[in-house]
Amino acid sequence: MTRPELNIAIAGGGLMGRLLAWRLSGKGHAITLFEAGSFDMPPGACHTAAGMIAPLSELVHCPLPVYELGLQSLRVWPQWVKELELQTGSPVDYRQSGSILIAHPQDRTELLQFQQELAAKLGTESQQHFQWLERTGLQNLEPNLERFDQGLYLASEADIDNRRLLPVLLTQIKRRNAQLREYTPAECMPGQIRHADGFEQFDCVIDARGLGAKKAVKGLRGVRGEVMVVETPEVRFQRPIRLLHPRYQLYAVPRANNQVVIGATEIESDDLSPISLRSSMELSSALYSIHPAFAEARILETRVNCRPATMDNLPVIEHEPGLIRVNGLYRHGFLLAPAMVQQVESTLQQQTLQVT
Repeated sequence: MTRPELNIAIAGGGLMGRLLAWRLSGKGHAITLFEAGSFDMPPGACHTAAGMIAPLSELVHCPLPVYELGLQSLRVWPQWVKELELQTGSPVDYRQSGSILIAHPQDRTELLQFQQELAAKLGTESQQHFQWLERTGLQNLEPNLERFDQGLYLASEADIDNRRLLPVLLTQIKRRNAQLREYTPAECMPGQIRHADGFEQFDCVIDARGLGAKKAVKGLRGVRGEVMVVETPEVRFQRPIRLLHPRYQLYAVPRANNQVVIGATEIESDDLSPISLRSSMELSSALYSIHPAFAEARILETRVNCRPATMDNLPVIEHEPGLIRVNGLYRHGFLLAPAMVQQVESTLQQQTLQVT
């Protein structure tokens, strides 16, 4: 029997909401996508993030399920990007060139400890996943890391330009005649969406509102992140760089037009006020310590947002007939999103089979 088309509401127009709308509309379902803010400038963390898909880099500091879901997403992303680019004719800028971890000589123990902990978690297969680099090997991959003598190369990792991906997803969702309802805060109930104009009925409601679902998802909290975007033609990286430090891990992700996205801060707060002076100074000084030419880089943008996190920092899918909630992707949104979308698709299919 052919599965019937469903009338599905998705609340939340961020990364999860857009991926779900794209995937489910491609399967013949009628989609209505609600967003509390603007689709062009979504208020969620997806618009602020650096778009890293780095399960190995996160493994040392995150629970094992995050790593396993990340590996699943790492397998899915190339296929999905190819589909999107073919469907829309627009580049997404997905890059799987790995990532490099470095530390200054005085912090060399941070790099050694990271390597040891990563090897311990990976076990006998560790040598397949990362490579220790001395100066020559490091220079061959990243000539601008001339201040550093050693590093770790995680060849399988990837990153994606979120500022290109999000509008491409929206373009394809529109082409499939999904109903887009921006500036429409929505409350989610089984088979119902409630908003300022009343109630609407659906076969299924998917709640992907992030922190907008704080009252509905037990223990959900905000974790503040601060990011800067700088521009300089003097330093060119080929892949994301992570600087290990006793107090933080700075990441520097190269983008088009000589831009670099940098960040490191992680603050237990749902404060969305502008970036603090201390954070901007720490980010700038850490970036300058990687290469002195960054001293003349121009600061194009500062970004602040809050990631939705559960008490154990693990993503969650909750469901009952007519309602699915997906949340808690924390700082791993682009790492986990495809795997979580596939889990939601599976849950939706099970609910549909039970009804029919």
